Amino acid sequence: MTLVFRSIDLAAHAELCVHFRRDAFVCSFDDGDKRFALESGEHAQGYLKWLRKRITACPESCVHVFDGQEIIGQIETELRGQEKLGYVYLFYLIPSRRGQGISDQLHAYVMQLFQEVGVIRAQLSVSPTNQAAISFYKRHGWQDLGTRPGHSDFNLMELAIEAA
Repeated sequence: MTLVFRSIDLAAHAELCVHFRRDAFVCSFDDGDKRFALESGEHAQGYLKWLRKRITACPESCVHVFDGQEIIGQIETELRGQEKLGYVYLFYLIPSRRGQGISDQLHAYVMQLFQEVGVIRAQLSVSPTNQAAISFYKRHGWQDLGTRPGHSDFNLMELAIEAA
């Protein structure tokens, strides 16, 4: 299956972005819906403002994943240039596409992007209760650094990025 990665078009797909992000919270936390609402602001405006800023800074860092004309996933990252650090905020696939190996292609997209811009290490946060995600990350070489400083309900994971 050949996937296409396109910068998120917020004018056309803001509602879908909110849905995907909310579902990721629900998959990660028992109180995910409530947590998403608290962190995202009324009508998710805080989240959408944050996402717009990420897209403006680097359009290829926040993309929708297409299979033909269907949007089946979303990736949100940030490139922290001076630190040569890449941060992954979201790897997301719609439920009907999970468990089929497609997530490997999302991971490969992010690794290629990070290599192209000179990132030498990547980080992400994961709920320690989200065992499926932790297993996926470990399979791709991510190291669990334990509890994320200042966020007792997240683990911090890190991956060294090999030069292209």
